[in-house]
Amino acid sequence: MQPSPHTIPSGAPRQHRSPRAARRIALITAAGVLAAGGASLALAAPGSAATVAHGAHAAAARPNATGTGLADSHKKEIAMELVSSAENSSLDWKAQYKYIEDIGDGRGYTAGIIGFCSGTGDMLEVVQHYQDLKPGNILAKYIPALQKVNGTDSHTGLGTAFVNDWKTAAKDTVFQQAQNDERDSVYFNPAVNQAKTDGLGTLGQFIYYDAMVMHGPGDDSVSFGGIRKTAMKKAKTPAQGGDETTYLNAYLDARKAAMLTEAAHDDTSRVDTEQRVFLKAGNLNLDPPLKWKTYGDSYQILTLP
Repeated sequence: MQPSPHTIPSGAPRQHRSPRAARRIALITAAGVLAAGGASLALAAPGSAATVAHGAHAAAARPNATGTGLADSHKKEIAMELVSSAENSSLDWKAQYKYIEDIGDGRGYTAGIIGFCSGTGDMLEVVQHYQDLKPGNILAKYIPALQKVNGTDSHTGLGTAFVNDWKTAAKDTVFQQAQNDERDSVYFNPAVNQAKTDGLGTLGQFIYYDAMVMHGPGDDSVSFGGIRKTAMKKAKTPAQGGDETTYLNAYLDARKAAMLTEAAHDDTSRVDTEQRVFLKAGNLNLDPPLKWKTYGDSYQILTLP
């Protein structure tokens, strides 16, 4: 699927997730550990440490591909886990293909690996792309309804049947690919490309990507482009000859201010106790071990995936 313009309905900037609460993933075994994709994931309970031990030898970190940024698959995996810690209170982002619920934020259903919304157009794009990849799939019949509810919080033509079929579709690797493609074409690639243009390294690329996921593309004051413009009024990007740390601090200040304009996002921990922690440590390359908190829960990534 070619990247398509991602239009956010007026009055509904794409800040889609509220704090974790009911979305904690109930997949923890008695030992508090589940296996996913070859990695052991210790999911955080409030106040506990969530540790990702990648591979059989967690203590032996792989060499880092310095300078490649999030183009490096290991660093991209870290970015996915960091976003998932804030979006789903879980580091197992691949378990989120099946996630779907209406969180009452005026954007209809929120679903999938980064929270595609029925009211903001990207859920429709995912399902249309799935139809392109696999005509006649289980979700194809909902395309007309998704077109009608776009820009609203309506469930008309969707409802329980759609929720159940979304979860069924999530078992299909083709649908998983459709979600991955939408994430990359609309959010990940544009954010990383803009960060590279601005002269930012791995941490800066991740900071841009996380903002793109929550706020969506666009140039208004609470969308990605508007936040960037606000930051650039305070500090020059490295590409403009500015200091990277100074600029990223300005960007995070602007991001936090945008978050505080909406009650559902008045918890700014994904900035304060995650991204700002890495920045203060001077970890511009986003190298593990990484330790952070989102919504009060503690997480760790010990090694490169």
